[in-house]
Parts: sequence; structure tokens; C-alpha cells
Amino acid sequence: MKNYLLILFLLLTNFIQAQNTNKPILHGKHWIAITGKPLGATAGSIIFSKGGNAVDAACAMVAATATMWDVLGWGGETQALIYHPKLKKVIGINALGVAPSGATPEFYKERGYSIPPKYGPLAAVTPGTPAGIMVMLAEYGTMSLADILQPSIEMAKGYPIEAQAANSIERNVEEIKKWPYSKKIFLTNEDKERKSPKEGEVFIQKDLHDTLLKLVETERQALDKGKSRKDAIYDAYKRFYQGDIAEEIVRSTQEQGGLITKEDLKNYEVYIEEPLKTSYKNIDVYKLTTWVQSPVLLQSLNMAENLNLKSMGFNSTNYIHNLYQIMNLSFSDRDFYYGDPYFDPKEPIQGLLSKDYAKERLKLISDKNNKEIKPGNPYKFQEGDNPFLKYIESWETDNNLDKIKSSFDLNHNMSKNYDFEDSFSAGTTTVQAADTSGWIVSITPSGGWIPAVVAGKTGIGLSQRMQSFVLDPKDGPYNVLEPGKRPRATLTPTIALKDDKPFLSFAVQGGDSQDQNLLQFFLNMVEFDMNVQEACEAPNINSFQMRSSFGYHENKPGDLLLHNSTPNFIRKELRKKGYNLQFRSKTSGPINAIFFDNINKTFQGGSSDFGEDYGIAW
Repeated sequence: MKNYLLILFLLLTNFIQAQNTNKPILHGKHWIAITGKPLGATAGSIIFSKGGNAVDAACAMVAATATMWDVLGWGGETQALIYHPKLKKVIGINALGVAPSGATPEFYKERGYSIPPKYGPLAAVTPGTPAGIMVMLAEYGTMSLADILQPSIEMAKGYPIEAQAANSIERNVEEIKKWPYSKKIFLTNEDKERKSPKEGEVFIQKDLHDTLLKLVETERQALDKGKSRKDAIYDAYKRFYQGDIAEEIVRSTQEQGGLITKEDLKNYEVYIEEPLKTSYKNIDVYKLTTWVQSPVLLQSLNMAENLNLKSMGFNSTNYIHNLYQIMNLSFSDRDFYYGDPYFDPKEPIQGLLSKDYAKERLKLISDKNNKEIKPGNPYKFQEGDNPFLKYIESWETDNNLDKIKSSFDLNHNMSKNYDFEDSFSAGTTTVQAADTSGWIVSITPSGGWIPAVVAGKTGIGLSQRMQSFVLDPKDGPYNVLEPGKRPRATLTPTIALKDDKPFLSFAVQGGDSQDQNLLQFFLNMVEFDMNVQEACEAPNINSFQMRSSFGYHENKPGDLLLHNSTPNFIRKELRKKGYNLQFRSKTSGPINAIFFDNINKTFQGGSSDFGEDYGIAW
């Protein structure tokens, strides 16, 4: 009977997949632009229509979505992968902000914190997004800063705000009230019952408008002096990080209790990097390095390659169980070993990405859920000795809230409205762009989301990424807070090549769930022959067994999120394996992706069927 039901379920699944998706595939021949808001995608299309390449369009989309507070702001961070068609290589962009010079574990501990706070000026790293946009544009774009900022400048002057952002402001009114410059911008109806703007209300950001105009003014002055396009953009960069804009950021941040100094902004730099990669069945998958969680996808694929996932059946009990265990094995390594690679100790990335290490980790998978998964020892598969074995031995596999409560005052650290699962999957937007000349850009910009502390008269909302650090090496020795260091973030764009040609560009919003959902999206296409839109809309699973990168860094071993459509017999079998089941109608953040049809030389775009994510192609 059980086998009959499984066959029936698989046939039904295949039947559903054969039907039309809720949203159509985007088809394009010349260019494609997908991001978190319709107006953001429109900004990309404007740039493409003016002759810009995919980098130009992507920069415009990041700027537009930051202006629209699409779960990010201008003071947040930008991390990108760019495929360079002439060099035929993938390039990484590291524009994550760094901890201010006064930010030390001792500073926070003396003030009662065991983790840097979720909100407020002490949650802020240096702004990274302005630098990321300008470096990408200068190095790989073709247009001026004035061109790509034009949509954002117009929106800052006033645009009809979407429900998502407007309602986020309303939910966070009490936090926004604490910060005078934030209050001035966000609480447009302070004398009414609803303090925030209503959906469709024209939302004006005069200070941000002036800041963006200053950048364009500096670029224009440099061009008038005969400087090159590239040098003129870097003059604008210098004004932001060393000139009057920087001075106002520092003044106002410190006025509100923050730590950012002039030296912090002056010394900040964007890194252009060599990304990491692994091969899954002759598909090369590229990710950023250990300053974000990106390598967990590569570790997961190294393990998945050793299993016959297709024969298990899409979202069968066996498939869900093995995927859950693989993700937990990878994420336990993330929680322990990942951090800023520009600081010592150096992350053991060679061992972590070893195919032999993946085979060793797979041995820990049994027929039941393993709630006691700990970080492995990748040093066995590379040179050197593991300097932190003592911390692995004492590693807490259940970092629950009751234990955390006894260690510090929760009122210091978190809003009273803190919700573990919402925090676990919060934040971020994505940007996907490609053009007929071969440029591809995949970005997950984030940080500085509502309720951001706004830096004075700049209109810039500061990042909240400090909360992703730990203050004690026993909680992750590679990610301990240091001045000038980047916190290990969750942000994770992806590009894949097949036969040395572009195959996929994809990303998703959703905090710690991002690489869980991207793993399933990739397998949906490669193992289960879904098209790009089907793969975006397909139901996912999510584990909460890894430590959250937000809030209290809590985890919930054995908790498994499933789609509402999961059949009862699979629910029953998973409970027997030791899982605590939860159900939702949506089981991932919005996934945005581009599939490259190398036979017809066209693009196929996919975007999840919920949220406000939107794409345009031509």
C-alpha cells in the first residue's frame, strides 16, 4: 500500500509540474532584468534601453531597490558574482561593511550584550552598498553614475510606496521613534492613527535625493576636468567615504550612540575576488567565499553528488530526510568555520570543499534525524592542524532560547516582537541581469532594512549586520568580532556554467534559509528536469537545526518546515524519523533566476509566485 501511495504521489507531482505555473517564464533575446520590486526591474529596463550592459542595469536595480527599502537600504551591503564574457570567468564582489574601530567583544560585553544588538546604531557596520555599486560600475560597466542613478534620484524625489515597505514601517513604528532622523523620514503621518505612509502614497526622501545628487555632481565636475569615466566615478566614491557625506554619516551616527569614525569610512574598501566553485555532474557552480554562507551550497552539492537523489523521488520521505541531513552537516561547518578570510585564523576552505571530506560527512547520515550533528574536522583533508578542536568537543548542538536567557539581559539585545522563524528567514532582495553580449550579474544586496537608523541628513539607513558576529570563540572561532572585520553574512548569489557556457544565475532572499532553498532550486532543474519557473515555484523544505545568523543565534534541532501540500503518509513517516513538523503555503523566500538557452541563444527568467519580485525581458 505504501509503495502504491508513493507511486501515486510521484505521478501526481509530475502531473502538477506539467501544468502551467502561476507565473509565466520570462523569455528574452537581448537582455533580462529581475529583482525584488516591479519598479526596480523597470529601472534595469531603462538602463538596458539606453544601451547599458548587464552590470550597468544591475547597479541601477540595486540603487533603486535600496531607495525603495526593499528589505535593504543605502547603508547596507552588496555582494555579487559577475560573469565576464571576454575573460570567460566569474568574478566576486565583496562589498560587505566592516566593524567600526571601536567595536570589540569587550565593548559589547561591558554593556551587557552577549551578541551585538539587532537594531540601533550599535548594530551598524560601515556602509558597503554605495561602494559596491560604484566599483562594479567603474570596473565592468559602460555608463556614467548619473545614468544609473537617474531612476533612484527620481524615486527619492517621490514615488508611490508599495504595501510591503509601507506595512514594514507601520510594524516597526516604536523602534523608528527612537531615532530622530528615521522618524522624520518614515513616520509621514505622525499625527494620525497610522503613522506610516499608506500603500500608494507618494513617499519623499529629500535628504537621500540630495546625497545622490552630490555623487552625480562630483562625477560631472571630474568629467568636466577631463577625467575618464572610471576616474570620475571613483571621485564620487571618494566624496561618499571621505568627504562631506562621510562627515555627516560619522557625526550623526556618533550623535545617536554609534561607533563609526572618519577613519573607518576612509579605510573601507571593496574586494574584487576569485570565487569558490565545485563541480556537480559536470556543472561548475560558483559562490562567494567564507565571509558569507555561500560555500554551504558547494559542500551540500559535494555530498548530494554521492546519492541517487532522482531515484528517491521529488520530495519523497527519503529525499526530504537526506536533504535535511546534508544541509545540517554543511551548516554546522558554516556555524563553526566560516568568517572573514582577510583575518586570521584562516578558514580551512580546501578541506571543507574536499570531495573526500564530503564522503566522510555523509557517513553520519542514518535512518533517523541526527539532532547531535557537530562541525567536522576538514583539516584532515588539507595541510595544518585544527587549532580549535576543544571548541568542537564542547559545541552546543541545541542553542535554545532558555539557555541564552540565562546568559544576558534580553531587553538589551532584541525587540520584544522578536520571532525566531521570521528572523531566520528575513531580509534581502536579489538582482539578476544578463545581456546578449554575455555579461551576467547575480547579486543579493541587503542590510539597512526598516527600521534602520538613518545617518543624519544623508538619508542613508545604516546596516544591522553586526548581529551576525559572535563575541566568544566557543560560538564560532572564525567569526569573532574584531575592528575592521566583516561579519559572516547569509547573502549568497550563484552562477553556474555547463560545458564552460553560462547555465544558471540564481539567488533568493531569506536569511539562513537562502542556500537551503537554492540547493533545492538547483536540484529541481538538474535532477528533476523542471524548467526555471517550475523550479522557482516548487515547494521546498527548511531546516532550523543550524544556528540563526540573527537575533539570539538560536536553533531548533529537528524542526522541519514543509509545504501544506505534503501528503499525510509522508508527514507520518517523517515524524517517525524524529522530525518536528511545521507547515506553510510558502516555503522559501522569492527565488529569482535566469536559465541560459544556449541552443536558441536566449534567456529564460523565473521568479517565485509570491512577494513583489518581478522581471522584464526583451
